[in-house]
Amino acid sequence: MPNRFPGALSQDWEPVVLHKSKPKAQDLRDPKAVNKAMRSGAPVQTVKKFDAGSNKKTAPIVNARKLEEGTEPAALDKVSTEVRQLIQKARLEKKLSQAELGKQINERPQVVQEYESGKAVPNQMVLAKMEKVLGVKLRGKISKS
Repeated sequence: MPNRFPGALSQDWEPVVLHKSKPKAQDLRDPKAVNKAMRSGAPVQTVKKFDAGSNKKTAPIVNARKLEEGTEPAALDKVSTEVRQLIQKARLEKKLSQAELGKQINERPQVVQEYESGKAVPNQMVLAKMEKVLGVKLRGKISKS
């Protein structure tokens, strides 16, 4: 049978040292590891977290509200009554329902309903589409209140 290892074989007599890996921080926080360390008498460090376990969030909310009031306008402009009435009048003259008008301007019927009820914030693109379909001027000289 042929020899698989050509040449002389020698043994390596140098010692091999295996080192344990350091425990990870997550393993050190494990309750089992902490209890084991306490039982064996090893020093265990405990740190109290600031406001840990409390559900008090009163002060930041007040500050956030003050910040919002300072940077943003109090109320957004809504569709004026003149524009609302013009939309409704022109739609009824063309004998369109809110759903049909919404379909023609590629918007949901709810958008048309919000414009006619005065709840919508005016969008110039939507008003332009309504002007084109209804044939009425909705933007421009009419003051928004």
